[in-house]
Amino acid sequence: MKQIMFTEDPQFWFETLRLFGHASYGGSDFGEVVAAASTVTPGDYDSWHDAYRAMADRLYAEAADAGPVTARDLLLRASTYYFSSEFFLHGDPADPRIASAYDRSVECFRRAGVAEPVEIPYGGTVLRGYFYRAPGAGPKPLLIMHNGFDGSAEECHYMGAAAGAEHGYHVLTFDGPGQPSAIRHDELVFRPDWEHVVTPVVDFALGLDGVDSSRIALLGVSLGGMLAPRAAAFEPRLAAVVAVDGVYDAGAAVTGALPWDRTEIVRRANAPEDPEFDALLAAGREANSTLRWACDHGRYVLGAATDREFVAKYLEYTLEGGVAEKITCPTLVCEAADDLFFAGETETEPRRLYDHLNAPKTLLTFTAEEGADAHCHVGAQRLAAGRIYDWLDRTL
Repeated sequence: MKQIMFTEDPQFWFETLRLFGHASYGGSDFGEVVAAASTVTPGDYDSWHDAYRAMADRLYAEAADAGPVTARDLLLRASTYYFSSEFFLHGDPADPRIASAYDRSVECFRRAGVAEPVEIPYGGTVLRGYFYRAPGAGPKPLLIMHNGFDGSAEECHYMGAAAGAEHGYHVLTFDGPGQPSAIRHDELVFRPDWEHVVTPVVDFALGLDGVDSSRIALLGVSLGGMLAPRAAAFEPRLAAVVAVDGVYDAGAAVTGALPWDRTEIVRRANAPEDPEFDALLAAGREANSTLRWACDHGRYVLGAATDREFVAKYLEYTLEGGVAEKITCPTLVCEAADDLFFAGETETEPRRLYDHLNAPKTLLTFTAEEGADAHCHVGAQRLAAGRIYDWLDRTL
């Protein structure tokens, strides 16, 4: 989708488009996002924080005196803006603005009352999420849904969870390790063997009243487009898996910008020292707003001390080595025609995943003509949700 704001900063534009898209299910309002974004200085993380924190604070205050429906709507939008305000601050995990805004974001979402908070037992602690119950009697299919590299369980509301009930599905969302509630409250960093995350979630789901155990599907967003298929390769109780968008090798987002092949990059990233590699990453941060943000956030959520260590850890997030071929359940691979992160030089990451699948498979491409060509179709979330649930109807 053509950039209409932040034309020199693709990362700021993508996050703005992401906020626009959340309006589809009440997570933002177009004019509010334009008003906040118009005060932001491109590339200035502090100005981004200040703009969205101020917008969120205004809505939060207004909700205190509003009627119940108005308050719900105000709180949902405030939740989105609080979360967005701290989005670019993770280069310094000790920044007090992160916890302040994040905790208020979760408070607003829970006070809005659109889903039931749940805690899923996991390794001596819990994974936090939400359960959305479909109306009507009798067992219903269940969609388990999680976000990716930087999104939250609360954000899943706007990216498919809110749509579940009207399509006749229960939905269970959660934050896994590395995702907001897990990293902020329990310091659980990402892990590539995501089946060890999804299996206890499926265990929990089977104990929920009204769930049809033969019709449990899993959907992952963004990096979740690699994590969810990884889990499906080892979790036989899943009846279908959806990758929004598909990712075969997450590390391709980094390796394509470096002058070595993947084997050499792995070796150098894991070396005790590599000044040349460090210099390349430093130069890349200066030239590329997305790489700058990805390294800052990546150190935070993968538990890396340096940008090079982040790259080394991130290269483990791949379905290479026959993992994709192990998936047996029907798989929907979504693809954005103009993906900022996983476009690929010769073949997109969704198509790489699709080509390696032996299971029944569908490739669904979203285009610029539909306004849906951005990463995870953030500009067309109702269109994407409708097509995904229709595929689930046909598949389950």
